[in-house]
Amino acid sequence: MKLIYGASLFALAQILIWFQSNGQFLWPWFRKNPLLLSIMGGTFISYILIVGTRLIAEHYGGLIWPGRFIGFSIGIILFSYLTWQFMDEGINTKTLISILLSLLLICVQIFWK
Repeated sequence: MKLIYGASLFALAQILIWFQSNGQFLWPWFRKNPLLLSIMGGTFISYILIVGTRLIAEHYGGLIWPGRFIGFSIGIILFSYLTWQFMDEGINTKTLISILLSLLLICVQIFWK
């Protein structure tokens, strides 16, 4: 369960990071208030990542590399989806291969014992 909770927290944080970083292209308020946005969201997002990292490290007996790869891969997958959904940027062959490699990286970390 720690792996699922940790990965879910990573996913939540990556979604929040996407909006925090790219909201400037969607909403004028984000563009006009980057410092305030970073102060308001940065601490909360950092806390989510710290707890997610701890949970995944506990699942893997204290190892932190698996969590890094899982978090990175979740970020790539969610970034691709959110950019397509909100920015209307298509997914080309290079991006699709990167997404598939990210899925493979997650599978390696979860299933390779």
